[in-house]
Amino acid sequence: MPISTIVRLEDIYKIYGSGETEVQALAGVNLIVEQGEYCAIMGASGSGKSTMMNVIGCLDRPTRGHYYLDGEDVAQLDDTALAHVRNRKLGFVFQQFHLLPQLSALENVMLPMVYANVPDRERRDRAAAALTRVGLANRMKNRPFELSGGQQQRVAIARAIVNRPVMLLADEPTGALDSHTTVEILNIFTELNASGMTVVMVTHEAAVARRTNRVIWFKDGTVVHPHLAPQDLNQLIAA
Repeated sequence: MPISTIVRLEDIYKIYGSGETEVQALAGVNLIVEQGEYCAIMGASGSGKSTMMNVIGCLDRPTRGHYYLDGEDVAQLDDTALAHVRNRKLGFVFQQFHLLPQLSALENVMLPMVYANVPDRERRDRAAAALTRVGLANRMKNRPFELSGGQQQRVAIARAIVNRPVMLLADEPTGALDSHTTVEILNIFTELNASGMTVVMVTHEAAVARRTNRVIWFKDGTVVHPHLAPQDLNQLIAA
């Protein structure tokens, strides 16, 4: 397998329930994401895109199939091993910011490094650098209630990148933001990708997906368009 391949999914199935209540959320997904790509995952509600994000993010295991993350088959790892992989290799940004209200921006960003056993001084230096990178050098001591929604999302992005993950996963990261702030946050994702970071984003908004370089379109638990150009979205959505 090429070293540049970050995600390789081979015949991935995810089945919930059994018998008459069985639901096949993913039905034989094959997909590759290379290092440095900026991808959007799209599809109608119930198409499997959220389940796919959970599998890619090591938040859930497939029922069967192989998932190679950065060259390691993680499909059937136990919960403890998956948590270790998530902490070392993945960064997450969600629609809700999930910041601890009693902690400052700096302390929130330091948290992932606590679990990675990074020494205290290094934790502070790296957290400060990550906050500076997202434009919050003057907000490090502020707690979440003292920050706007866009600033809180910037803190969440800093927290996601502070452990230097091989891939950044974003699940509707602009869903709670106004249009102006959405542009600012998407600019940060673009800058991170331009620096070499692999970014995979779930979104239902065509305008957001057009900021990426590749759209992966899901339908009925399968990938029907693995390499859709963002400029071709209008035609697909109209159909």
